Amino acid sequence: MDVPPTHPRGQADPVIEEHPESARSFEVEVSVVIPCLNEEDSIAFCVDEATQVLRAAGICGEVIVADNGSTDGSAQISRQHGARVVSVAAKGYGSALQGGFKEARGRFIIMADADGSYNFSEMPRFVGKLREGFDLVMGNRFAGEIQPGAMPWLHRYVGTPVMSAIINLLFQAGTGDVNCGMRAFTKRLWEHMDLRTTGMEFASEFVIKAARSGARVAEIPITLRPDRRRRPPHLRSFRDGWRHLRFMLLYAPDWLFILPGVLLFLLGVALVLWLLPGPRHLGRIEIDLHTMLFGMMFALLGTQIVSIGLFAKVFSYTERFSRTHHGLERWLKRITLEQGLALGAIFILIGGSGAIWVLWKWVASGFGPLHDVRFVLFSSLWVLLGVQVVFSSFFLSMLGINRGTYIGDDESA
Repeated sequence: MDVPPTHPRGQADPVIEEHPESARSFEVEVSVVIPCLNEEDSIAFCVDEATQVLRAAGICGEVIVADNGSTDGSAQISRQHGARVVSVAAKGYGSALQGGFKEARGRFIIMADADGSYNFSEMPRFVGKLREGFDLVMGNRFAGEIQPGAMPWLHRYVGTPVMSAIINLLFQAGTGDVNCGMRAFTKRLWEHMDLRTTGMEFASEFVIKAARSGARVAEIPITLRPDRRRRPPHLRSFRDGWRHLRFMLLYAPDWLFILPGVLLFLLGVALVLWLLPGPRHLGRIEIDLHTMLFGMMFALLGTQIVSIGLFAKVFSYTERFSRTHHGLERWLKRITLEQGLALGAIFILIGGSGAIWVLWKWVASGFGPLHDVRFVLFSSLWVLLGVQVVFSSFFLSMLGINRGTYIGDDESA
């Protein structure tokens, strides 16, 4: 059974401008989607090259130009050269591509930029991999050829290699060129992924969600040519690079929140326990109460960061940002609100008992000098940790209601 197409939230449906020849009824195998915004210098070349390659390879296909509001005649030129034009009102690289994907008739889709930098003659190799059963075929410019002047040195030696390394570390994507604008995939994969970003970070979202969906991914070397534009590129290195990095981090709460939070918590607790018996000396330096206070702050801050990470993971689960949250789902079914409240109550009881003991000693001494400041800090830490656990448990349970299932409820009971 076919999966119904999905679209970014809030994105208007594209307006289709049919080319007369495209109205014929035939089964399309490959749809070539080219996002376009004021590309009159190069769009005719791209459409012609793509059309000729499809015809020469005997591939039943179509060329779609996803026009994103061009004002220079790009849409008219595209129609004149035989492309089907999809007018996408929502601005952005990702929005344009999504509009084109939605209207693609082929079971395979190939995307490539409209600046003439990608060689459409390499499309049959992409199609061949898809026919072998792969779901996604990524182009790799670094494994192929980057012609002189085709890529700025900042992108070639810093931007794309760093982004590819990060995405491979966080998501085990296994790609050598995450920003490559030429890739091929099955329409079924696109329908399954529920892509949502609208800008240049769309390229990263695509790779991340494909990896998380368990898609079969292949990578082939391709050639990158100097583009044919006489104007500056739409890409802004630092702005769009940050958008890519921001999306990766927001999509990886374990790395953004959980790991740093746990490390900070452990450091804080270790400092508090280390200094609980008394001052410590590192050479001539005495470590005392002030450092113990910092340890207490680190532990509380780490706990708060971990809580935020858990909120992010549950929100991601309830909003179905990822289709591979089976481990989280099992964990949510085991951990109940009552268990969280019980753990918080234990922490509060431990800390409160210590605080009451210190208060009793202080009262018995006639409210004289307080000599148990270390134990006061230690007890206060556990009370505050307990309070955080209690309220975080309530909030996590509230987030779980979003899908009509209370977190921790056993549906079989």
